[in-house]
Amino acid sequence: MENKTKNNARSWLVILTIAVVFIMLYRMNPAPSQPRELTTLEFYEALSRNAVSQPVVRLLDRENGSTCLKGSYRVEETDPETKETREATVDYVVPLVPGENEKMMEFLLQKGVQVKVEEHRSMFSPLVVNILFFIGMIAAFYWLFARKMGGENGPFGFGKSRAKVLNGKEDKRKITFADVAGIDEAKEEVQEIVEFLKKPDDFRRLGGRIPKGILLVGPPGTGKTLLAKAIAGEAQVPFFAISGSDFEEMFVGVGASRMRDMFAEAKKRSPCIVFIDEIDSIGQKRLGAGAMGGSHAYEQTLNTMLVEMDGFDPNEGVIVIAATNRPDTLDAALLRPGRFDRQVVVELPTLKGREEILELHGKKIKFGPDADLKRVARGTPGFSGADLANLLNEAALLATRKNLEGVDMETLEEARDKVLWGRERKSAGYSQIERETTAWHEAGHALLQLLLKNADPLHKVTIIPRGRALGATMSLPERDVLNRTRAYFLDQMAVCCGGRIAEKMHTGDISTGAAQDIAMATDIARKMVCSYGMTDKFGFQAFSERNQFASAELPPAFSEKTSQEIDDEVTRLVREAYSRAELLIRDNEDKLKTLALALVEKETIDGREIAKMLGIEEKEETTEEGSK
Repeated sequence: MENKTKNNARSWLVILTIAVVFIMLYRMNPAPSQPRELTTLEFYEALSRNAVSQPVVRLLDRENGSTCLKGSYRVEETDPETKETREATVDYVVPLVPGENEKMMEFLLQKGVQVKVEEHRSMFSPLVVNILFFIGMIAAFYWLFARKMGGENGPFGFGKSRAKVLNGKEDKRKITFADVAGIDEAKEEVQEIVEFLKKPDDFRRLGGRIPKGILLVGPPGTGKTLLAKAIAGEAQVPFFAISGSDFEEMFVGVGASRMRDMFAEAKKRSPCIVFIDEIDSIGQKRLGAGAMGGSHAYEQTLNTMLVEMDGFDPNEGVIVIAATNRPDTLDAALLRPGRFDRQVVVELPTLKGREEILELHGKKIKFGPDADLKRVARGTPGFSGADLANLLNEAALLATRKNLEGVDMETLEEARDKVLWGRERKSAGYSQIERETTAWHEAGHALLQLLLKNADPLHKVTIIPRGRALGATMSLPERDVLNRTRAYFLDQMAVCCGGRIAEKMHTGDISTGAAQDIAMATDIARKMVCSYGMTDKFGFQAFSERNQFASAELPPAFSEKTSQEIDDEVTRLVREAYSRAELLIRDNEDKLKTLALALVEKETIDGREIAKMLGIEEKEETTEEGSK
């Protein structure tokens, strides 16, 4: 960005310098004025009445071999409006006819008029200056419009590629594989590309062919773009980087033109790498002419890319890497072998990966003596690399506001809670009745989370508002769970119901505080029925929702009778979970009351402290390696 600003400033400086030079030349050699041309007789008459006021200049013009007299004299002029007569000084020129010079000089000497003889000297004649000025202005405008206005960022540069070209040899702030952590498998796969570009003969020795395209697939924040930057830093070849949205434009055909221009530039610099971020914006499935939302102009960019990657023209030495978090929306022709023939999955980091990411980002942060990044890694399952970097940054900011010498463990946990559930709103004013109602509500969730063995371990409970919630019951699974069971979902639905049940037992009424719990329980039940096949009624079946972009002529995914049965089954699961939760809470009403009163007093209580207070055995936490 800085180089681009300097180039623009330098360009405008060149234009300004050219303009100043031509203006100075024009002023040094002005076009001749239009003096009044007098005949010899008129000039003699002016001399006789002493009207010539300035010395006469005898000008020798060697360019055309002519000789003339120039000067000024007084004449009487009549104003057309006022009809008044006044004197005016007018420039004149008198052409001298050969043979009249001596006679004219004698007459001037008799009248006592001094004559000064000068020779016209000019580097350029007025005609030449005008021609040069005209040519210079044309060249300046051509340079401005052709190079700037018609360039990549100019209004006439629609069809030019907007890809940024990086060179690993010249980039001093390059990112390498040492800056990428937590995604070792993905890093190994893309590392083959770099090794092929450095030593292509080693791969071709046995007849192997490097993939033409690699698709990086994974959730947001897992490091897909960072991995591409590392490839650019490791590979000693040109690296073209562009976003899929850069191909989109309001004019038809512009995206296809930019795609062709980008590949043309890439072929000139092969071997090279082309990286397209968020490729789903241009690579979505083609719906056809009769489908709703179909657009031929939109598909031109995709068609051009398909041809450029694997068409009639050879495309050796150009490796295309793309990133997306929506691979299901991509067109099948884009994913076939010969185009994107390898998909690299960049998943959320495991426990070991989270530790590596925290250590990598933690190199720039000063920690306190009790800070334990391994404990933070265990307490952040489901966090992406971007989430972990944000957590450490929030912790550093919190520690700065507290005037700490380093980021301690308490600040790290506070930052984690802030990232997960929002910042505490201690200034939010609400009445004592609302505080008590919130305490009973959260106590209901926390009690069931301790009693139900398949629910997640309880982390802490608070009635201090966080984000948009008046209170929160926080659970953190201490290991990465790759598979969920039916028992877990049934217990989780019961935990969702616990808040409403406890609140109703205390106040005899219900409030809107359980809205999020109701939505979560219903969503779990519907997924158990429609996606996971976890009900006896439907068994091993899936009922996916209809695609909103599908044609209206397509038949529904399931019948109206099945839809009603699905609704009935969802209702049954939620009601059974509610009844089960209500029974458990009534059997442990004394524990519920104890916890609610403690929350009103302390506002925030740790999960281990709650288990000890209520005399409930704390759940054993299993690590990834399976140890107890």
